[in-house]
Amino acid sequence: MKVVAFNGSPKVKGNTYHAIRMVADELEKAGIEVEIVHVGNQLIRGCLACNGCARNQNEKCVIPGDQVNEWIQKMKEADGIILGSPTYYSAIAGTMKSFLDRAFYVASVNGGLFRHKVGAAVVADRRAGGIPVYNQLNNFINYSEMVMPTSNYWHVTYGTEPGEVAQDEEGKQIMRVLGKNMAWLMKVLEVGKPMVDEPEAEEKVFTHFIR
Repeated sequence: MKVVAFNGSPKVKGNTYHAIRMVADELEKAGIEVEIVHVGNQLIRGCLACNGCARNQNEKCVIPGDQVNEWIQKMKEADGIILGSPTYYSAIAGTMKSFLDRAFYVASVNGGLFRHKVGAAVVADRRAGGIPVYNQLNNFINYSEMVMPTSNYWHVTYGTEPGEVAQDEEGKQIMRVLGKNMAWLMKVLEVGKPMVDEPEAEEKVFTHFIR
């Protein structure tokens, strides 16, 4: 089994990375491969709302020149996905948000590529604002019909300078427990899927409120 984790921080080894790494350590102890992809230092344009990915049905965003389509395929092939972001004005870091908007829309309009994969959100925070980021990341996971592991608190760690999350003892425990629960859930699903029929996917119903 494999998990792909996305580091949405501009810093390659900042606190977001260290938080992801804590989760990854537990996954690897359970025999699950983890790949960490650094998104936050890339140039990624936001979604154009052109709907080209829905028309083309090729599992690709039409915007050229970046790695978004490669990352979509990494997520499609993985059993689990971790989304990690620092806190920018109580929101997801901009580059990470652009990536998620495009990747998850492509997945949703191309047959639900991430459906029933295990997905978890991880947040790095200096002082406050981390919970809105955590909720925003979870929105992508929930919308995609993914399955979410839990921890013993919200998945937010605290620190300013890179590596300071290692001083957040509660945060470290949260990440450890998340990693253990994610590994357990992935293994339960692997065993259970051949034994229990997967619910049939329903075509999305869109309702608007302009009459």
